[in-house]
Amino acid sequence: MSNGPGGSRPPLRITVVYNNVPHSPGLATAWGFAAVVETVGHTVLFDTGADGQTLLANLRKLDIDPRSVDTVVLSHMHGDHTGGLDNVLARRSDVTVYVPRSTASNFCRALRRRGARVEAVGGAQRLFGNVHSTGEMGRDIREQALILEARLGLVVMTGCAHPGIVAMAKTARDYLGRDIYLLMGGFHLLRYSPAANRKTIDDLRRMGVRKVAPSHCTGDEAIAMFRSTWGKDYLDGGCGAVIEVP
Repeated sequence: MSNGPGGSRPPLRITVVYNNVPHSPGLATAWGFAAVVETVGHTVLFDTGADGQTLLANLRKLDIDPRSVDTVVLSHMHGDHTGGLDNVLARRSDVTVYVPRSTASNFCRALRRRGARVEAVGGAQRLFGNVHSTGEMGRDIREQALILEARLGLVVMTGCAHPGIVAMAKTARDYLGRDIYLLMGGFHLLRYSPAANRKTIDDLRRMGVRKVAPSHCTGDEAIAMFRSTWGKDYLDGGCGAVIEVP
């Protein structure tokens, strides 16, 4: 596993293309999250950030053609995760967009008018191949996490983890009955106390999460705690980070 390109392409490659947390010089950072997942036969865009022009500029600098994206998965309907979608659809509209089942019908109709296929996700389910969803979780804010099956375990990616990062990780693990190799994305710990974040970290450690790459809404203090706790198994997950999973 690495944080950068090199050698032959592994079965699973994740590039963080939009984030308020910096990583690679030369990329624009802005509040929000998006990542490109390259897996066997598919290129998936998980969330789209807040601003389409920023997203497209970062994709160009990372040498990722937005027309290669065949699938979009939206974690939840906040603008910092959906704002770049129109710009993506302007480059390629014949994509499948997976949204939480509670997504407003007018939003889905607008996507279909653009030429996209829209799939509403209720419970935990396989989307295709080695790509799954936890299904929508939570009460006030409904959100789904992306689950990717890899040889070494599950890769679980959250946009903001509004329903709780521990709950979402547990749902992913229990759904497929496999341990989590990598947990990454926004963990929504920005406004929690150090004591509360320590409990979250302890719960994830007890769950057996092997590697972590927190960013976006996790918060600098919580990120530092994850880095200290996981040590060599902590991965930078800021804008431009490339994570390859064998």
